[in-house]
Amino acid sequence: MLDGLTRDSAQMLIGGMWRDSAQTLPLTNPSTGAEIGRIAKGTPADIDAAVQAAQAALDGAWGTMSALERGRILTRIGVAVLEHVDELAQIEAMDVGKPLGQARADALALARYCEFYGGAADKIHGETIPYLDGYTVYTLREPHGVTGHIVPWNYPMQIIGRSVGAALAMGNACVLKPAEDACLTALAFARIAQAAGLPDGALNVVPGLGAEAGAALAGHPGVNHVSFTGSVRAGAAVQQAAGANVVPVTLELGGKSPQLVFADADLDAALPFLVNAGLQNAGQTCSAASRILVQREVLEEVSQRMAEAYAAKVVGPAMDDPDIGPLINAKQKARVEGFIAQGADLPLLARAQMAEGVPEGGHYVRPALFGPVPPDHVLACEEIFGPVQVIIPFDTEDEAVRLANSTDYGLVASVWSDSGARQMRLAKRLRAGQVFINNYGAGGGVELPFGGTGKSGHGREKGFEALYGFSVLKTVAARHG
Repeated sequence: MLDGLTRDSAQMLIGGMWRDSAQTLPLTNPSTGAEIGRIAKGTPADIDAAVQAAQAALDGAWGTMSALERGRILTRIGVAVLEHVDELAQIEAMDVGKPLGQARADALALARYCEFYGGAADKIHGETIPYLDGYTVYTLREPHGVTGHIVPWNYPMQIIGRSVGAALAMGNACVLKPAEDACLTALAFARIAQAAGLPDGALNVVPGLGAEAGAALAGHPGVNHVSFTGSVRAGAAVQQAAGANVVPVTLELGGKSPQLVFADADLDAALPFLVNAGLQNAGQTCSAASRILVQREVLEEVSQRMAEAYAAKVVGPAMDDPDIGPLINAKQKARVEGFIAQGADLPLLARAQMAEGVPEGGHYVRPALFGPVPPDHVLACEEIFGPVQVIIPFDTEDEAVRLANSTDYGLVASVWSDSGARQMRLAKRLRAGQVFINNYGAGGGVELPFGGTGKSGHGREKGFEALYGFSVLKTVAARHG
């Protein structure tokens, strides 16, 4: 176990105090499969205490603090995160199995979220509305109050930044329940935020199981807004629990995102995106580009070039900073291998290579590229959440759109074409929360609103849209004669 920010990892933060947990859960390194420590197993009673602490912060200094000062605190947190980037990256690589370089990029993104929302905190304005003679009408944006944040294991630092950062900027007080497989950077961030001057109770962190601590948070009557990122099944349960209290929910769920490659595309520019957008974080990305739709005129060339790129990829331990690290746990490994086995009837174009001497207990899966794949095959329809991509041919633009929109999801899509007219047509026709033209942002930057349609969820994170989502609009109508 690393020292410093990971000290007392079996504790939880409630009301500014680090508390021991009555029960703990094992902490496992995905690169080795070995237990490396323990984390707190929060209970519904712990969640209740955290909600009460958050409400106390709203009733105290945090609730009366100006937007300017909230922004300054978030900016200081961002600066402090930058000072700990290398340590946070090592923690994330060990805890989640993310290659060291990718983990460092996530730590830098966390700092950027804090900087962005720190700068935006005092720039959320209302508006005046023309109304009847003798009236002045204006709107205010106010915090929901206590917000619950249930964060998954695949991008804990980034999702904490875009969720908790935006909520704090708007003046909410947060209760964060990180995934039991990825708690360490959440706890480290809480320590950084404390040291940077975040008032007690503004951020509370209670690790634990989703079915216990997560369910208690989603259904707690003292929570005024819930933000959840995870599976469709779990998201539906969260929404149902929050719905009993008539609480708004932001859901960022799954995806089966397509990249549409037309014959007039610049394949040299497209190739790195076609591959890396599906393999980043071992494919454990909601916005992973798992479907590659290719116009038949260039099908053979794209298939060959993607296969060559796959064959050059190396899977290995996170600390070695390979192209691809292990999956998060044994259950996820078995799930992904099960999907690959269902592709036994399909043409297998290539698989990545395994590094020499990888630990036997690690959760490694060699990425697999299949093609051509029928659009109704399970590998082309279901979210695998692992390093598996399929190539699906098409002939016409209309067919490409139909195939792209044929799943239950609608998170991200991209179009590769030199035709400006086609780019604009497809940007409107594709059912997705984000559409990239001749690039693929895998979620995009901090400034770009992110979210989906259909079973990919609803609500938006990132950018100013996240701030609007973490606020309530109030209309004030003053009659003055």
